[in-house]
Amino acid sequence: MKNYEKYKVGYYPVGEEYMKWSKKDHITEAPAWCSVDLRDGNQALIVPMSLQEKLEFFEFLVKVGFKEIEVGFPAASDTEYIFLRTLIESNLIPDDVTVQVLTQSRPHIIKKTFQALEGAKSAVVHLYNSTSFAQRQQVFKKSKEEIKQIAIDGAKLIKEYAAKYPETKFSFEYSPESFTGTEPDYAAEVCNAVIDIWEPTPDNKVIINLPATVAMSMPHVYASQIEYMCEHMNNRENLIVSLHPHNDRGTAVADAELGMLAGGDRVEGTLFGNGERTGNVDIVTLAMNMFSHGVDPKLDFSNMPEVVETYEKYTDLEVHPRQPYGGKLVFAAFSGSHQDAIAKGMKWREANDPEHWTTPYLPIDPKDVGREYEADVIRINSQSGKGGVAYILEQNFGYSIPMQMREELGYMVKGISDRKHKELSPEEVFYEFEKEFVNDFDTLDITTATFSRSAYAKSNEGVVVNMKMRIHDDFFEVSAPGNGHLDAVSNALKQTPYNFDYKFITYSEHALSSDSHSKAAAYVCIEGKDEKKYWGVGTHEDIILASVNALVSALNRQYKSEHNE
Repeated sequence: MKNYEKYKVGYYPVGEEYMKWSKKDHITEAPAWCSVDLRDGNQALIVPMSLQEKLEFFEFLVKVGFKEIEVGFPAASDTEYIFLRTLIESNLIPDDVTVQVLTQSRPHIIKKTFQALEGAKSAVVHLYNSTSFAQRQQVFKKSKEEIKQIAIDGAKLIKEYAAKYPETKFSFEYSPESFTGTEPDYAAEVCNAVIDIWEPTPDNKVIINLPATVAMSMPHVYASQIEYMCEHMNNRENLIVSLHPHNDRGTAVADAELGMLAGGDRVEGTLFGNGERTGNVDIVTLAMNMFSHGVDPKLDFSNMPEVVETYEKYTDLEVHPRQPYGGKLVFAAFSGSHQDAIAKGMKWREANDPEHWTTPYLPIDPKDVGREYEADVIRINSQSGKGGVAYILEQNFGYSIPMQMREELGYMVKGISDRKHKELSPEEVFYEFEKEFVNDFDTLDITTATFSRSAYAKSNEGVVVNMKMRIHDDFFEVSAPGNGHLDAVSNALKQTPYNFDYKFITYSEHALSSDSHSKAAAYVCIEGKDEKKYWGVGTHEDIILASVNALVSALNRQYKSEHNE
């Protein structure tokens, strides 16, 4: 990697006095949003969208809540020209939505741009020209004055054309393209020349867009550049300072966030960051970051699966499964310790503070973006733990697994996942749990058990059981007293020729649902002569018979273990 020596800093930092933004710790209100999915995003696609696809995507962007949507470069492409005309002539632009168009500072392009906008109720005309040192030196081969004159000429011409279309409310936007590679004092000089021509007022503000056309610095440098511009541009109170970060360094979201702290009022970006090279700022992530800090982002991502599906449909791109907020796996916890913390956190919140979200490992409530805990949060594979498996069984099937049982169950399930080299669905987890622990009547089967009060009972607990059972192919009918139902069953089992050698360790029970007709679940743990513990789970409409089934299941698991079956 010795080629690093050919690279040098290509940006222009400003002084430490332009770091007042660093005193702020979070964004307090959403910016004005402008989606550039249909222009910047579309031109980055291998196969650009068709007219119909653009119309449908535009409709979706409106549904999400964008009030400004850049629809393209109508003077540069017949498809984009027709798209804009279709929006206007078919009255597809809501009254509270403004379309934005891009134009270079060239007379014939500006003329055609205004022709394309004829009849629109409102529009942003976005003028740009590149101002960076590299572009001036290598591409345009022009001086600073010549480059500034390009911006001035374009600004004058746009103002003249706008006056010819009084039926449209125009807003003007200017971008010193390649801003991050432009000397800050020169960028301010060019922007001020444009501002002075457009003469912004409180009722007709001018948008000055400061793009990281190519991200060249760490985010704090970009933020300080924004602060510098905010302090050196004329008529600041009547300007809307817009940010357009690209993601070349993987920091577009950070650039936008710090840029807003530094004075940015508006953000241009795309859903999931689609755009040329490494893309634009990801508006989904940026908006949801605000949401996670208790700030209304003014965009509706409450149905994130639909946002992802729509984006993938029209761009033919895939949202990465670990993409913040939108990826299929972003709420998924496979790690055992993470699963345990999430499960405990969810229960704590439900019992103690249901109004606020502080659950470990989950920055937001998945339900707020249309995701489900059961399907999206706790996922089971070979890395999962006891808490995660128990959570799946409780949330999906109603089983409240005792704490002492969870370790054995967890190791069993993740061992199956490891051997199969796959994630297990909740249904597969339940299948393995049920097959191993629930209502196992293979070797021993108590076919009937009726209980009555014992005449010799010293307390209300005393009962007598009459049982019919099968052990292997032998059938027995026995009766025995006990100081409880399971004690009576245990005493009855000892009347058979088979050696049932165990002692009770623990027992618990619960209803599988709140329905009065639901089954009950019982959990029994016994210990064999080798001090090994065996769990069994029983279910039945009758809680007493559920406990008998649990004991039978535990005994059958003991038998299989001791006989290596």
